Amino acid sequence: MGIAKVPGTRKVQVSPATDRSVALQAAEPPWKTLYIVGAVAALVAVTLFRRNLSVEVMQFRGFGIIRGVPATWPSSAIEWYTLLQDNTFVGLILLNVVDVINYCLVGLIFLALYGALRRANKSAMVIATACALVGIGIYLASNQAFAILSLSKQYAAATTDARRSMLLAAGEALLAIQNQGTGYYASFFLVVVAGLVISVVMLRSSVFGKATAIVGIIANGIRLIYLFTLIFGPSTFWIAVPISAPFRVTWYVLSGLGLFKLGQGTPVEAASKQLS
Repeated sequence: MGIAKVPGTRKVQVSPATDRSVALQAAEPPWKTLYIVGAVAALVAVTLFRRNLSVEVMQFRGFGIIRGVPATWPSSAIEWYTLLQDNTFVGLILLNVVDVINYCLVGLIFLALYGALRRANKSAMVIATACALVGIGIYLASNQAFAILSLSKQYAAATTDARRSMLLAAGEALLAIQNQGTGYYASFFLVVVAGLVISVVMLRSSVFGKATAIVGIIANGIRLIYLFTLIFGPSTFWIAVPISAPFRVTWYVLSGLGLFKLGQGTPVEAASKQLS
C-alpha cells in the first residue's frame, strides 16, 4: 500500500483493495441471474449480428434455398401486402424483423454489462446504458414490420374499395417511416457509442479481461466508421462491414463467456487471487 502526499491536500491511499472490491461486488447474488441472461443473449446475438440478412435472403432466391422470395425488392404497400400474405416469414425478414430481435438481445447484454461494471465507473456506465436503451427504443419505434403485417391482414380481409384504399395509404405512410433512415442512423450511433464507452470501462476494470476490452474498442470503433461512411460515403460503406464482423462476433462471445462466469462466481475468485 502506498500513500501519496500532496502539499495542501489530505492523504490519499492507493490500494489494490479497490480493484478487489470491484471484482467481488460485480458478482453480487442479485445480479447473477441477469449475468446469465446477458450471457445467453450475447451468444444468441452472435448468430443474428449481421444487419444485411434481408439482402442475403434475396440472394438465396437463385439457389432455391428459401421459397417465396420475390424477384425484386417490394417498393409499394400493395407489393408488401402481397408478399406478407404469400410468405409471412420472408416478408418479415425483408422488413428487418431480425434486427428487432437483435436489438432486444443487445439491450439484455448492456444491462448485464452495467451490472458487472457499475462499480468500476458508475457515471460512464449509466451514460452508456442510457444511450443503448434510448437507441434500442428508437429502432423498435421506427421498425414497422409488425404494423405492416397487421395492415396486410386487414387488407386481405377488406371487402370495400374504400377500405382497401385507406389501408394502402396507411401502408405507404408506415413504409416512409421504415425507409427514411433517421431512426436507423440514430439508434445505430447511440448503441455503437454505448459499446465503445463500455469497452473503455472494461479496459480499466479487473472484471473482464483486457482482450475483451480491446476487441470491443476495435469492433465498435470500426462500426462507428461504418456509420459515417454509410452517411457520407455510401459507395465505400461496405468496406468496414467484413472488417468489423469478426471483431464484433468475438466481442459478443468474450462478453458472453465473461458474464456467464460472473453468474457462476468464477472470475471473482480468480480476480481476488490475482490482486491479493
